[in-house]
Amino acid sequence: MKVLGAGVGRTGTLSLKAALERLGFGPCFHGRHVLDHPDRLPLWLAAAQGRPVDWSAVLAGYASSVDWPGAAFWRPLLAAFPTAKVILTVRDAEGWYDSVDRTIYRMFGYGPVDGRVTEARDVVPGLDEFTAFHRRMIWDGFFAGRFGDRAAAIRAYEAHNAAVRHEVPAGRLLVIPPGAGWEPLCAFLGVPVPDEPYPHLNDPDRFWARVAARVSESRG
Repeated sequence: MKVLGAGVGRTGTLSLKAALERLGFGPCFHGRHVLDHPDRLPLWLAAAQGRPVDWSAVLAGYASSVDWPGAAFWRPLLAAFPTAKVILTVRDAEGWYDSVDRTIYRMFGYGPVDGRVTEARDVVPGLDEFTAFHRRMIWDGFFAGRFGDRAAAIRAYEAHNAAVRHEVPAGRLLVIPPGAGWEPLCAFLGVPVPDEPYPHLNDPDRFWARVAARVSESRG
């Protein structure tokens, strides 16, 4: 692993994934790839239970990682890959909460009934297990069952970001706010700046479009 993303979901992680792969640091593991490796789900579940796992096996075949579930295990990942650089994607807490509430909390958490979610859970293989894992790791774990409490969820988010900033050595950490573009990322990784716009893939409409695409693919 060359790059570890410590930023939680809905902080520009999918855009960062595309950027890292464009810069030669791929394949990049993203939360949605858990479904692509059902044989590794027991390893993720073991990690969620606090048991030691072989992180090289969990992330085999990938050169970088962003988003949950990796972001929830940033401390053991830092220890497992001591030469990897760390990137923390951040955004304003209020906007972050609203984005999570409209997307992944509905899809993989305890959000309101949504026909798109019901259809996906009925059709996409493994999605029930994937959802159960996310509930245990993110909603019941990271947020201690309190994501529905906006203030409590924002405190958890800000505490996570503060811990990453405090514990990761400065020379190993890059913090990326919205709109940072290619320059700080490329300088941090020591690669040329591409002559193309930085990817922007994380808006809610695109999230639900990806869900619809997965449903369509599963229907065959």
